Amino acid sequence: MTSQTNIWTGKRRLGDAEVSALGFGCWAIGGPFSDKDGRPLGWGEVDDEESIRAVHCALDLGVTFFDTADVYGAGHSEEVLGRALAGRRDEVVIATKWGNLFDPDTKVLNGNDISPAYARRAVEASLRRLRTDHIDLYQLHPQPSIEEAAPLVDACEKLVAEGLIRGYAWSVDDPERAASFAAGEHGIAVQHELSVLHDDPEMLAMCDRYDIASVNRTPLAMGLLGRRTTGTPTTGTDIRSDTPEWLRFFEDGVPTAEWAKRVNAVREILTSDGRTLAQGALGWIWARSPRTIPIPGFRNVAQAEENAGALRHGPLRTEQLAEIAAVLG
Repeated sequence: MTSQTNIWTGKRRLGDAEVSALGFGCWAIGGPFSDKDGRPLGWGEVDDEESIRAVHCALDLGVTFFDTADVYGAGHSEEVLGRALAGRRDEVVIATKWGNLFDPDTKVLNGNDISPAYARRAVEASLRRLRTDHIDLYQLHPQPSIEEAAPLVDACEKLVAEGLIRGYAWSVDDPERAASFAAGEHGIAVQHELSVLHDDPEMLAMCDRYDIASVNRTPLAMGLLGRRTTGTPTTGTDIRSDTPEWLRFFEDGVPTAEWAKRVNAVREILTSDGRTLAQGALGWIWARSPRTIPIPGFRNVAQAEENAGALRHGPLRTEQLAEIAAVLG
């Protein structure tokens, strides 16, 4: 891999659109919601006005890509993002997800529906909440088999033909599932986990084969590569307080000793050249592939400023990637 330092533009391709190389993930600004057993699925309480200020801050600092899902906050994330982008819709590219069922009144997730008929109902509901006439990237959220999801490619193509969406993808960590959507005419991306703590060369290779964007969730390992330490435990309605099995970085609201040790091993490299830890982690992702678009979460203006500040630094250097690979093995 050659260094991208001298050719860094801070931009990426997403289908026919040009977007900022940094996106903002809007899970956290949806506020609390839970599963049927009462376990939290959000990131804690939020201040909607602060969320809107943070979105405006991101826009002013050059961020043009925002990723959400209809289920985040049981519809609330889309509603807040729609409010925040009022009057500025033509400046941004919006991604959302569908397939989960939820009650907006009780804010409870209660199953999923992957039928083509539900895809249409879901996109129309998201359009209303987002206050827009189209969604730029529409992503399947649940994890059915390739065979079960296959009819949704045709369903998405119909939504493209009607102008309701511009492209589609699957939010999934399995390259074969991702490829089944990428093979569609308007399959333009995959959303998958990628961070300095979780590389995914197989998925990045799949993106190269299909010439699609790599949208990267958990780029900061849910705060482990940012401000969250053993001295700052989460509480209450934060998903990291009642850790599901798949959320391996945390236990009882604090980073596990194993993962904290890995972060400390690469901290000096990531914070070199004047970067914060989070900015270094984002720089690592950009250096991995010219297709990557990390989408760190945010809840306030300070987080928006720090994350957007990573654009000034750009990708890590080739030698820094090699150092990190050597340290983490």
